[in-house]
Amino acid sequence: MVPRKKLPPPLTNDQFDDQVKVVTIPLPVFASSPNEGITYGALTAFLLHNKKDEVSTLLAPQVNLNKNFGTTFSLFGAGYPSASRSWEFNLSRSTNVNEDYELKLRDKTFFNEKLETNLFVFGLTDGSARFFGFQSKSRKDDETNYGDREFGVNLSLGYDLAKNLQVVAGNRLKSVSIVPGAVKTLPYIRDRFTPQDVPGLDGFTVHAQRLSLVYSTLEPRDLPEDGLMARGTIEISSPMLGSTAGYRHYEVEVKKYLPHNNGRFTGVGRLSYNQTLGSNVPFLERSILGGETTLRGYGRNRFIDSSYVLCNLEERIRLFRWAVFDVTTDWEIAPFVDLGAVMESFPEVSSKSFEFNPGIGFRAVVRPNIVGRVDLGVGKEGPAVFVGLGYPF
Repeated sequence: MVPRKKLPPPLTNDQFDDQVKVVTIPLPVFASSPNEGITYGALTAFLLHNKKDEVSTLLAPQVNLNKNFGTTFSLFGAGYPSASRSWEFNLSRSTNVNEDYELKLRDKTFFNEKLETNLFVFGLTDGSARFFGFQSKSRKDDETNYGDREFGVNLSLGYDLAKNLQVVAGNRLKSVSIVPGAVKTLPYIRDRFTPQDVPGLDGFTVHAQRLSLVYSTLEPRDLPEDGLMARGTIEISSPMLGSTAGYRHYEVEVKKYLPHNNGRFTGVGRLSYNQTLGSNVPFLERSILGGETTLRGYGRNRFIDSSYVLCNLEERIRLFRWAVFDVTTDWEIAPFVDLGAVMESFPEVSSKSFEFNPGIGFRAVVRPNIVGRVDLGVGKEGPAVFVGLGYPF
């Protein structure tokens, strides 16, 4: 128990008692992913409980070791002061190439909670980035490494047109540089590809505006267990507003949650289609599959082209509910299947283009807002393991 006056805002607010329950959980870290390799270290999670005995604030300092990045020091924090407000930050710096500074803010307290604002500010360098070439036929033998350095801001405003219908307008501004990476066992991207072959290799700027229409009956909002979400988005990048190239993104996404057996089992499915139209579109702005949120049998950005089709299916099964360090946690297992393909345009899709990634996930869920995740997927190039926070979709 810690006096609230020693935990100033935004760590606490009037939703906390004068004496705040703080649960401290030291944990080992062991992770492996296709791009980053093996990482190990330690973290300590500090969980701050509000008056309802819910985890309302999370702080997690961490130290990791990785043969590519050296030693990485990081501090992650997330707060959920109310159902209408949340914040999240990450501060991370390694001794070799990698760095990550992020701030996310969400607020839906304006205009009688009809207007939702989301702000994301970031600066990062990912020294594990990969490029194999374009199209679904890109070969493992052509794998290259580089450092993806980005700085930018993403702002969106969503207004509730009806109970379950929202229109969202957004603006995205970022600057991208391609620098030498941290994986010295692979060739540098510029040693195998030229800027004429790969637009954006000399760096690029994006200033894009988007408009989305979202229908959602998901409940609850942060960790949905039931409902439907359908979203259509168009985004336009124009040189007239500062972008390096002019192009358009179109995306349609549908997610469905089907609880059964009193919520112990939840079937979750996602179907999405993405298309990018334009000339000289930077390679990192095209339609991309691979990684912990799309095809979990491959590393991030494994397949790049002008369009993609993606289907994710998983069954989230609650094995048991257990209080660890006075924190009530749902322990879940989640067999899944990821199916997706990239292509120049949708009419060109064929069965040979699709990647089939079966796998299994293990999750620790602290409701109403925190998920720890380990997902193991299998692709044609072998297994891939991802460790992180939040559900993959």
